[in-house]
This record gives sequence, structure tokens and C-alpha cells, in this order.
Amino acid sequence: MSDDRAAALPPVRVLVVDDEPLARMRLEDLLRHETGVELVGTAENGVEAVDAIRRLSPDLVFLDVQMPGKTGIEVVREVGAERMPATIFVTAFDQYALQAFDVAAVDYLVKPFDDERFEEAFRRARRRLALEGMDRLRAQLLGVLQGTPAPATPAGVPNAAPRRWLERIAVEVRGKVRPVPVSEIDYITAAGPYAELHVGDRRHVIREAMQTLEERLDPDRFMRVHRSVIVRLDLVEALHRGAGGDYELQLRGGGRLKVSRSRREALERWLGVSS
Repeated sequence: MSDDRAAALPPVRVLVVDDEPLARMRLEDLLRHETGVELVGTAENGVEAVDAIRRLSPDLVFLDVQMPGKTGIEVVREVGAERMPATIFVTAFDQYALQAFDVAAVDYLVKPFDDERFEEAFRRARRRLALEGMDRLRAQLLGVLQGTPAPATPAGVPNAAPRRWLERIAVEVRGKVRPVPVSEIDYITAAGPYAELHVGDRRHVIREAMQTLEERLDPDRFMRVHRSVIVRLDLVEALHRGAGGDYELQLRGGGRLKVSRSRREALERWLGVSS
């Protein structure tokens, strides 16, 4: 849609929801450069998002998928599909939690995204709002939430994509968001509500649950060997039994990681150890 046509339409009222300050600031800055946009507010977590959507009634929301308190998906469920604005999901993970929703969302952005990808998503949202209106978008979203087939999508709008494993994870380095290829990760450890990515002699802290990472990493390449440890399998050299029946695996380079008894058998099978 041209800037002249956008200027002739009522402003698109936009809400930005993300728990990362840098991510919010980036979206706000990008939106300020768009014609016909009114930024009505921001929210830092899912609870604030529910309140802001109900109170401000935006036309469009950029909604982070992974947030403390409530995920973006839980925000949609609490607000109710019939009252949700048009939604662009934002995520650090390729296709994360979106397989069932990308027929209902206007679009999604995978962090770190460039200006061109943002503009593509925003203009698609503006176009769908202008051509289809919120009734159809909400009907699609309601159908997905209720587990029923969504109405046929217009030509050129993709259906749900097949499952894909993570290939990169966004991390913050010196105030910038950058991708870390999962092929470079040696292992991951839990640190309270966070996870630490160990990449050579570097560590990157991300706000993510081990369960989510386990589900999104290729099981042929990564294994959760302890409730607080996920390891890249091609780095495993040996399995050691310690005092008291505890187990540790040895990595190339000599590092050792704990192995829980419940996970030992799966690791032994991968190593080809006969029971």
C-alpha cells in the first residue's frame, strides 16, 4: 500500500508487547517511521498485555510469544479471539509455537529481524485490515483456538508450516540482539528461570525454559541428560559412573556434565552401550 493511500485511511492503532526493552524500543522506532500509525501503548509482560488490549482496543498488536507470567498464546486465550486485535507474533525461535496459529495471525517476526522483514509484516497487516476487516481475522483465530478448521485463507496467504527444529537462538550481546547457530552450542544449563547457552568459552543467558528448548531442538543432535542440562550429542565422548551411583558424561575437551538416572538409559542407547 502506498504512503498516499495509507495517509487517506484512519491511523492504525498499534500496541507493542515484549518483555525485552531493546525489542520494544526497536519496534517503536520502526513504527514511528511508518505513515498512518498511532502507537497507543506498550506492555512488558502477558498480564500487562491483557489489560492494555482490553483498555486501549488497538487495531494491531505486535505480541511476543515467550514472556514471563503469560505467553503470547495465553494472552490470546485470555482476551478471547473474538476481542483480539489483528496480531503479529514476535519470537526468537523459527516457527516456535506458531504452527497452529499462523493461519490466524497476520504474520510473525523471528528475532533478529531486519527492517525489510518488519515492513513486509506491517504492510501485510495494514492490507488485511483494510481488505478483510477484523471480523474475518477474529473468526480465523477463534476457529484455531477452538480446534476447528479455520476458513480458507485467501490466495497468497500461507497455511501452517511443517514442524522445523531450531537452527538459531537470539541472544543479547553488548546491547544488540544477535543469532547464535545451534550448531555452535556445546551444551545448555538451567539457571533459575533462565537458560545458559555454552558456546566454546562464551556463555549467553536467555529467558527460556529447558522444557521448551528440549522440545524445539533436533533430538538427533541434542539430548536432555539432566533436568538442568541439554548437551550436543556429537561432543559426547564417554559416560562415567561416579561414587554413589551418579553418572557424568565426558565431552571432547575434557568437560563433564551430570547425567540423571532417568536419562542414563537413553544416553546409553545413543552410545550403543548394551543393557
